[in-house]
Amino acid sequence: MAVITKLRINSDRLHNRINHLAEIGQQPSGSICRLAFTPEDLQARQPVKQWMLEAGMAVRIDAAGNLIGRYPGKNNTAPVLATGSHLDTVPTGGRYDGVLGVLAGIEVAQTLKENGLQLHHPLEVIVFTDEESTMIGCQAMAGTVLLDTPNRYQPKTGESIQCCLERLGGSWEQLRTATRSRADMAAFVELHVEQGAILERNGVSIGIVQGVVGMQRQKITIIGQANHAGTTPMEMRQDALIAAAELILGVRKIALKMPSQPVATVGYINVLPNAVNIIPGQVELSVDMRDLSQNCLEEMLALLQDKIIAIADSTNTQILIQPLLTVKPSLADPEIQQSMKSVCQQLELSYLSLPSRAGHDALEMGRITDMGMIFVPSQGGISHSEAEYTSPEHCTQGANVLLQTLLLLDQSR
Repeated sequence: MAVITKLRINSDRLHNRINHLAEIGQQPSGSICRLAFTPEDLQARQPVKQWMLEAGMAVRIDAAGNLIGRYPGKNNTAPVLATGSHLDTVPTGGRYDGVLGVLAGIEVAQTLKENGLQLHHPLEVIVFTDEESTMIGCQAMAGTVLLDTPNRYQPKTGESIQCCLERLGGSWEQLRTATRSRADMAAFVELHVEQGAILERNGVSIGIVQGVVGMQRQKITIIGQANHAGTTPMEMRQDALIAAAELILGVRKIALKMPSQPVATVGYINVLPNAVNIIPGQVELSVDMRDLSQNCLEEMLALLQDKIIAIADSTNTQILIQPLLTVKPSLADPEIQQSMKSVCQQLELSYLSLPSRAGHDALEMGRITDMGMIFVPSQGGISHSEAEYTSPEHCTQGANVLLQTLLLLDQSR
């Protein structure tokens, strides 16, 4: 399968559009606040919709509020090839996270239109709803939304999810109609900034994602006995913070001993009563574990539970564990990964295979169709910040790899 190497996206247009969207929700610090369902989110969708129309796409909004542009194929009854990402940001977001994947997808369609070309398959570019918080857009497409618990999807705006979806043109009551399947989606490929430093550290232009990691997140409560810090002998103490310290180090050791190189983090800790002259009587902390292997995650959780039992016994404390989040990994399709490697070789771009340790819309899309992700470097590994930066060259390279990968997939499927 030969790449149609003469086709290239319009780099200047791509970057002008990135800069245009960066003005919507921009804060005095230079960061971008474009929370899902807010006026800024709706404002950003308007030029994107117009750019989709200019690229020859029919545009619709599904029940989850996902904005979908469809470029016709030679066989419009064939399952679609899909790409896209999100426009919403965290409260202090950057200009590339999500936006690059959406605009690069539109560039693919517009490049085809300008060259008078159609794929065999229709092409869809999807703006997913609320990736940064509830992920309701991609979960609705994957059919994994918990319809009986709408409060689970309470947006950061504080309004009900029902009202927020209506504002976008969606409908909670009709949410099932947004569900897609392999029968109507042949593959999904997402371009995204890495949000880490691995590509930059290795001097590599393109990351070929092996999959999006699964997550196990736990709340740990350690109950000891608050007591006087001066009058309680060391051997008589039930110090919850000592138990927490041992557990935090134990979490690190668990991750380091696993061959698949998972990550594990204690990111939150609350000590009570948190006074200089009182032995800590209670500690709450979080444990976040991530890996591409579900077996690894399950083994790490079992080791954590064993560690908790041992620490509780040695420190004379009570330790409770409460599950907060369980997300299974989503592996990238091997054929899509190989297509990306072939494209990089023919475009003479250096590449590296790596996992995505952050969640993305592709995580859920991989549950219903063959999925792939392309990463481009993030300067300094910084994201979710005004300092987030990916060079125009790398953005263009990523968009061209997306274009050529979709062309290859169109031939092979």
